[in-house]
Amino acid sequence: MRIAALLVALSAAFSPLAARADDVAAAQGVIRAQEQAFVRDDAALAYSYAAPAIREIFPAPDIFMSMVQNGYAPVYRHKSFEFGDSKSEGSWIAQRVHIVDADGEAWEALYTLERQSDGSYKITGCSLLKAGQAV
Repeated sequence: MRIAALLVALSAAFSPLAARADDVAAAQGVIRAQEQAFVRDDAALAYSYAAPAIREIFPAPDIFMSMVQNGYAPVYRHKSFEFGDSKSEGSWIAQRVHIVDADGEAWEALYTLERQSDGSYKITGCSLLKAGQAV
């Protein structure tokens, strides 16, 4: 009986961690799907992962894609794209991504995502710094 009580207590104690891990995995899936849409030059699909606030700023997929191509070249075209640390708080997730651009330069991206009313995650922003550059 004590073992059963201990198992119930342990699963209750770790369920928020599992939920957060699931949320981080979902958020990483969204980032990866958008990254792959950029690789295929699929503006409509890449745009579909942007949060409503981003869509207000860039009201069409081609406008959004142009912004990414011109302002986020390492995200748009790269040699490697690997997930780093993440942080989850409430309905928000921050995810670091280590990028090596097409020229071999290292970059750090910080993506932010927010859970939407339908339970999905959408990208709310991406900050990009050359690796080793001071903030």
